[in-house]
Amino acid sequence: MRIATTIFLTDETITPVRLARQLEQRGFAGLYLPEHTHIPVSRETLYPGGGDLPPEYGRTLDPFVALGQAAAVTERLGLGTGITLITQHDPIDLAKQIATLDHLSGGRFTLGLGFGWNVEEAADHGVNWSTRRELGRDRMALMRALWSTEPTAYEGEFGSVRASHAYPKPVQKPRGPVVGPRTLIGGAAGPKLFAHIAEYADGWMPIGGRGLTESVPVLRTAWESAGRDPKDLQVIPYAVQPNPGKLAHYADLGIEEIVLQLPPAAEPEVLRALDAYAEYL
Repeated sequence: MRIATTIFLTDETITPVRLARQLEQRGFAGLYLPEHTHIPVSRETLYPGGGDLPPEYGRTLDPFVALGQAAAVTERLGLGTGITLITQHDPIDLAKQIATLDHLSGGRFTLGLGFGWNVEEAADHGVNWSTRRELGRDRMALMRALWSTEPTAYEGEFGSVRASHAYPKPVQKPRGPVVGPRTLIGGAAGPKLFAHIAEYADGWMPIGGRGLTESVPVLRTAWESAGRDPKDLQVIPYAVQPNPGKLAHYADLGIEEIVLQLPPAAEPEVLRALDAYAEYL
């Protein structure tokens, strides 16, 4: 099982360069970074974790800039977002960012995408909350057009692009309906989310990794009903607090990669956490 990590990198934590080097030297499989462009002070949306919103949410580094630094000082470390708030981006700009990072890293990028939870943050980007999933689906389709081998036009409900020359291309070749880097969708289990995964992604990124015994078979049914090859489905539990029993359970479910949560802290504390996780490598 591949052991990757995630962390809220901020202006107060370990730097991307220092962390990436330590992860590769120690044999971790990857680094996934979350995204929040800003956190409005006048926020009515409840924090999904309960209680007060942790301060790191309003201090996160831009994940693509930080992963670009990480790519420059490593050779094997996987690089990913967990998650990109896809509705909060211009899809033409985002397609270029993603393809460039994937190209420069030699195909090491994973696009973890999601639809968000903070209504006020999304509203400042002009997102209508009730149609955010459809908007995200539309933006992915537009990006796939730009990543296609031949110039391909796209006309969608929320956006369009002319047939265009758009390089670089993501390194990974098209596979079934998926074009672009490895693509995982985060979010809570449900028929709408599973339909999106089966339509245009490589798999699911369930936060915390709870309830997979019940939900993974349902996802597999949706996946196969969409004509996808059962062996291609990837389930990557995200932001996991590990223990040996939990990892053994994941292995029994056929899971081949997990993402462990690191503290949003300065270098000494983060390195202590990596030392504690060494038993799982």
